[in-house]
Amino acid sequence: MSPKVLVCVVGARPNFMKMAPIIRQLQAVKHMVTPYLVHTGQHYDQAMKDTFFQQLGIPEPDRDLGVGSGSHAVQTANVMLRFEPVLDEIKPFAVLVVGDVNSTIACGLVAVKKNIPLIHVEAGLRSYDREMPEEINRILTDQLSDLLFTTERDAANNLVKEGISEQRICFTGNVMIDTLLANCKQALSVQETLQKYGAKQIVSEKAYALLTLHRPSNVDDLETLTRLVRVVGDISEKLPVIFPVHPRTQQKIAEAGLLGVLPEQKVIMLPPVAYLEMLGLMQSARLVLTDSGGLQEETTALGVPCVTLRENTERPITVNEGTNTVVGTEPVKIMQCVDDILDTGGKSGRVPEYWDGKAAERIVDEIVRRYQLAG
Repeated sequence: MSPKVLVCVVGARPNFMKMAPIIRQLQAVKHMVTPYLVHTGQHYDQAMKDTFFQQLGIPEPDRDLGVGSGSHAVQTANVMLRFEPVLDEIKPFAVLVVGDVNSTIACGLVAVKKNIPLIHVEAGLRSYDREMPEEINRILTDQLSDLLFTTERDAANNLVKEGISEQRICFTGNVMIDTLLANCKQALSVQETLQKYGAKQIVSEKAYALLTLHRPSNVDDLETLTRLVRVVGDISEKLPVIFPVHPRTQQKIAEAGLLGVLPEQKVIMLPPVAYLEMLGLMQSARLVLTDSGGLQEETTALGVPCVTLRENTERPITVNEGTNTVVGTEPVKIMQCVDDILDTGGKSGRVPEYWDGKAAERIVDEIVRRYQLAG
């Protein structure tokens, strides 16, 4: 019997880290399943996209839809329009999507309207904040999915409450951590990364904070952005801050006239960095300040204290079991948390169940079993 085709979709930067171990594991059973990789092009930085494929060992996509940036509606609509002909041509037995970006819901909608089973990796995560576009994408994708793989056991409770049958849910662990554990030894040192991007400062391991900031709720609101930038300036008086800046965040900070608030010698602003550089920066940081979902998980796996600059998180296991503290955007609370980490070392936490580097194996085993691909 010839192998059946599984269409796998990546769209934005976080998807690459989640898809890499799945593709590797599918190639190990290529006599049963042929992965067909579609890159929607939602991530518009071509150089960064190419670096991610190279560093993570992902094969070049079989199809690049080249959608690019745009409003949520435009981006979602363009992905749908360009993805449908791919399914008509390839005729896969299922479509696999990861995470919660616009490409995830767009490709999911096209698949189910063509009666093609949808598989969702990283299902059941909930922030219960409907103002987050990602929350809408998560909820709808889960409702559409035929098979839902979860990163933590509590995610199943969220899905069952929303009427999803337990038979469709499978707890397999976190594929993001598969990628992290496979690449820790290849990560660049902090000084290698600073030299690569032309920074003159010398920073010691465990003697700096790492900052990422990109969510619209933080960077589009002038009052919130001003608060956050000013508290980062205050934190930099205690220890240097390395800040790989998302282009949109850079633009918003400049438009607000806030660049002068960040002391050049103490806040080291870099362009967006590739995966192995970011992994090295995380591993060696004293603490991480972020509004990213993925970094909350990665810091928990690495045992690095994380300060989440949001009012909520869809990854509560990183708080309950890991190193993460959700502090919001009020400077006093942020500084209290940072001071506690500097004084005590912060939360030590523990690595959650099945965050062991084998999630992709469990996912592929279940796909083979569920869709009777072994013959």
